[in-house]
Amino acid sequence: MPTPPAPIQMVELRTQYEAMQEEVDAAVMEVIRSGAFINGPATRDFQAGLEAFLRCKHVVPCGNGTDALQIAMMALDLKPGDEVIVPAFTYVASAEVIALLGLSPVMVDVDPFTFNLTAEQIEPAITERTKAIVPVHLFGQSCDMEPIVRLAKAHGLHIVEDNAQAIGAEYTFSDGRVSRTGTLGDVGCTSFYPSKNLGAYGDGGAINTDDDRLAERLRSVANHGQSRRYYHDVVGVNSRLDSVQAAILNCKLGRLDAYNERRRRAAGYYDAALSGLDGLLTPARLPASTHVYHQYTLRIDGDRRGALQHHLQEGGVPSMIYYPVPLYDQGAFRGTAANAIDFLPITDLLCKEVISLPMHSELDEESLGYICERVRSFF
Repeated sequence: MPTPPAPIQMVELRTQYEAMQEEVDAAVMEVIRSGAFINGPATRDFQAGLEAFLRCKHVVPCGNGTDALQIAMMALDLKPGDEVIVPAFTYVASAEVIALLGLSPVMVDVDPFTFNLTAEQIEPAITERTKAIVPVHLFGQSCDMEPIVRLAKAHGLHIVEDNAQAIGAEYTFSDGRVSRTGTLGDVGCTSFYPSKNLGAYGDGGAINTDDDRLAERLRSVANHGQSRRYYHDVVGVNSRLDSVQAAILNCKLGRLDAYNERRRRAAGYYDAALSGLDGLLTPARLPASTHVYHQYTLRIDGDRRGALQHHLQEGGVPSMIYYPVPLYDQGAFRGTAANAIDFLPITDLLCKEVISLPMHSELDEESLGYICERVRSFF
């Protein structure tokens, strides 16, 4: 069996940095020389740049993606006991902040092919206590948002988009309008964790909205509840994107569309090489959404996932399982009043079948060819 052409990484940040090292180093040193480490020019420049990229009116930078979700829900003035609908198949942060605020996370099943929430899954979970929906644009493509937006409007519900994995993806409405994910609901939240498509060299996040009044409240909540210095109108938090991370993100933002296009090319290579294998499903595409492939996630049937993962590891190919345990089975939520369900068939199946292959903007054809050959040899 051939050996890998080079060490293969799930995420490759070093090569990406080397391609823009001079620009990044200069930007970081400029922040250090200026001494403007908090809310400095670099942060303001990044805020403006992200507003232009997302084609939205207001961006509020913050400390991380989890903070973004929490600040959004605080700014919407949700009250303890209010119900918030969230997918059961997602990272814990999406539901964690709901419970942290004393709200009730109502976990629902997802589409078995796109892994995302649908209006059909959401509607039966709506009650008189439901106040918001959290569509998570999982693995890099949008939920089918037009029916979700229509459903939310009919029931007077807020939409808080978790856009941590899909920044740069676009959704096309039936009337031809094209919008970036994160701008399709009331408020969008994203993360700049280093492995994200737009990743900092530490923690970072942002919240965005087109609502002027909500934007002011978001800024206040993120800054100790202040409307002006030393005047605290609401209980807030302290969550800021520091200027060093903003400077790095500024360097990368203009490259994000190109990074995402490289991920699409890698995904296309995987599709061509792996489609048609018995018992393996390649990622589905929603016709209305582009896909930015934060992850390239397969489904493997017949209890063979563990054996495939071992086979890949033996050949020097890393893989990850996002996510092995449904949210309702996590100790933090199991048996609580906030979680009335204990089994969702699609989520349960996905947690047993999904496996993600290496995916990043620096994958070359030699590495992709080796990875695909290793997968094919298993079958």
